Amino acid sequence: MTIDPTHDPALRSFVASANAPDCDFPIQNLPYGAFRRRSSTGTPRIGVAIGDQILNIAAAADLLDGAAGHAAAACAVPHLNDLMKLGPASWAALRSGLSQLLSTDRADRQSRVERHLTPIAAAELFVPVKIGNFTDFFASIFHATNAGRLFRPDSPLLPNYKYVPVAYHGRASSVLVSGTPVRRPSGQTKRSEDIVPVYRPARSLDYELELGFYIGRPSTLGTPVPIAQAGAHVFGYCLLNDWSARDIQAWEAQPLGPFLAKNFATSVSPFVVTAAALAPFQTAAFKRPADDPAPLPHLTVPHDQATGGLDITMEAFVLTAEMRVQRAPPFRLSRGSFAQLYWTVAQMVAHHTSSGCNVEIGDLMGSGTVSGPEPDSWASLLELSKGGREPIALPNGETRRFLEDGDEVIFRAHCERAGFARIGFGECRGIIESA
Repeated sequence: MTIDPTHDPALRSFVASANAPDCDFPIQNLPYGAFRRRSSTGTPRIGVAIGDQILNIAAAADLLDGAAGHAAAACAVPHLNDLMKLGPASWAALRSGLSQLLSTDRADRQSRVERHLTPIAAAELFVPVKIGNFTDFFASIFHATNAGRLFRPDSPLLPNYKYVPVAYHGRASSVLVSGTPVRRPSGQTKRSEDIVPVYRPARSLDYELELGFYIGRPSTLGTPVPIAQAGAHVFGYCLLNDWSARDIQAWEAQPLGPFLAKNFATSVSPFVVTAAALAPFQTAAFKRPADDPAPLPHLTVPHDQATGGLDITMEAFVLTAEMRVQRAPPFRLSRGSFAQLYWTVAQMVAHHTSSGCNVEIGDLMGSGTVSGPEPDSWASLLELSKGGREPIALPNGETRRFLEDGDEVIFRAHCERAGFARIGFGECRGIIESA
């Protein structure tokens, strides 16, 4: 990822809302999403968010030249996979072309562009990628330790954690776009008073605040991706909620790990913030304690250690049914940083392919719960409530151990750095419906 003229903080768009200092989607961001007007029954198209608007990219393709115009034409479909297939040179050309097209420097084309804008508030949004595979990692050592301590107080971290980016294969068919309600799952649980397990609605429903990333370049089956090249396979990022039924998980995840406790729903934010947009916010990889083992050779390279982290502030909120009645704002449960993950994105991709497993265009991967060292950065109720033993007090007098029907979970994230424009990810929301 390199910094280029599209990151210039002096750039302004003729879409006035994009120039607000707290805007998630300034002209320096340009994230992609799949949309159609709510009044339309037509096929969704790929658009780019700019301020509070979304531009139908393919409709404006004739305003772009060369590779940018060709890439824009590939957006006349409901998913980003066709654009991904064109490769990094085309991704860069389209980003550059859209940056110029939406800037105040191209006022001569403003009226022709404006006719293809739709207010985001008037748009129906969709999962923007045709997802073939979904893998979820466990890349925060703080989350791994917090969760492990609940079950293994004397040895919370398993011996392999500091050597291998642990993950499980999830279910792509149940990935939902933000705003889609999540029905409380049912499954086998065995409580202390039960002689045998009982099939019933989950009682300990939880969220996990994660960063998702989409693969834009495939690899070859049987050929590992070198760590030095792994980061270049990522097209872009989203917010991801790995909904988790903890009581189902406790019973079923022995010995093979997550299954029904995780596969009933995974929510993603509707806009994909490209890897290119995040170039100014690269940072060093997490600094491991001196007595921790160094990553094995296939998982380490100096460049990734120097710039493989991403400085993204991530927040989780809850809005209960009672809070909505009271017209109260969402309550922030946690605020943490993606830069505190033990493993980098490149390490996750490299490890995923190190056995010879291939990755495909459109694959979705999750970082795992982005928890930091302090309690106010713990990004799941499992951690915040100490496994349900210590209820969380909400400002209106309610308490929560785990999620109740009618609760809405809201994720937000943004990047800030001196000398660059602030960019955001929008929101990832989901409300719990009864079983």
